[in-house]
Amino acid sequence: MTDIYHNRDFNFKGLISLEDKDFKRLSSFIMDNFGIRLPINKKTLLECRLQRRLKTLQMGSFKEYTDYVLSSNGINSEVAQMIDAVSTNKTDFFREPVHFEFLMDKGLKDYIETSGKRKLSVWSAGCSSGEEPYTIAMVLKEFSSSASFLDFSITATDIADSVLQQAILGIYREEKTQVIPKDYQKKYLLKGMNQYKNKMRINSELRDKIDFRKYNLLSSDYSGLGKFDIIFCRNVLIYFERDVQFRILDQFCRILNKGGYLFLGHSESINGFSLPLNHIKTTIYSKVGSCRN
Repeated sequence: MTDIYHNRDFNFKGLISLEDKDFKRLSSFIMDNFGIRLPINKKTLLECRLQRRLKTLQMGSFKEYTDYVLSSNGINSEVAQMIDAVSTNKTDFFREPVHFEFLMDKGLKDYIETSGKRKLSVWSAGCSSGEEPYTIAMVLKEFSSSASFLDFSITATDIADSVLQQAILGIYREEKTQVIPKDYQKKYLLKGMNQYKNKMRINSELRDKIDFRKYNLLSSDYSGLGKFDIIFCRNVLIYFERDVQFRILDQFCRILNKGGYLFLGHSESINGFSLPLNHIKTTIYSKVGSCRN
C-alpha cells in the first residue's frame, strides 16, 4: 500500500509538538468562534487530537497548520475538520436516565394538561452522534401511545459534521444499544445483516421525527430555530466560560415556551444566573409563567 505522505517526499517522524504561541492562536480562535474553552493545561489534548489533521494535510509543523486554519482558505475548508477533531462527543442511549423517568412519570402529563398542546417540539442541543434525540423519540413515542397528545418533532443540532452524519444514519454497534429497554429494542431497532452484522439501526418511524442540522450555540439569535416545549442541553455548557454559559441559557429561555422544560447535564446548573427558570429537581428546570400565556 502506497504511503500518501511519501508522494512529495514528506517525512513525518513521530508526533509534532505544538508550541505555546500556536496553541494560543488556535485556542483563541476556537474560543471566539465556538465558545470552547481550552486552557493551557489542554495543550497536550489539542496537540494529540490534531496530529491526524497534520498527517492528512502533509504539514510538518503546527505553525504551518495554524497559519492555514486562520487563512481564508483554511476557514472555508479546514475549520469544520478541526472542530470535529477537537469536540468531545461522548454520549449514550438513556444517559442520565432520571431525566427520562421524570418525563414519563410526571413531566409530560403535567405539561400537556396545563398547556393543552397536542404537538410537542423538542430541541436536543449538542446531540453528538444521535443517541440522545433517539432516546427522546422513544420516550415520546411510548408516552403518545397511551396519552392524549398525538404528535411531536425533534430538532437535533451539533457543530461537528462527522457525528451529525452518523446520527442521520442511525446505525450503532449492537453492544451500544443494549442499555435500551428490551421492549423498546423490539419496537424501534432493526437488526443488521451481511456487512451490517452486529449493528442495529433506528427504524424509519423514529428517524423521520428528527431534523438533524449543524448549529453553533454561539449564534447571536436563536429565533430561527423556532419555539420549543423541551430543551435538552446536557454536558455541553461545561466546555464554555461562565459568561458564554449565561448567554446560551438566556437564549434558551427566549425560545422555551412558558412551563416548558430545560434539562442540563449532571455537572451543570444555573446557580448565580438570573433567569426565568424554576428549579424542579437536580438539573431539571421549567420556564417561569403559565403554559397558556
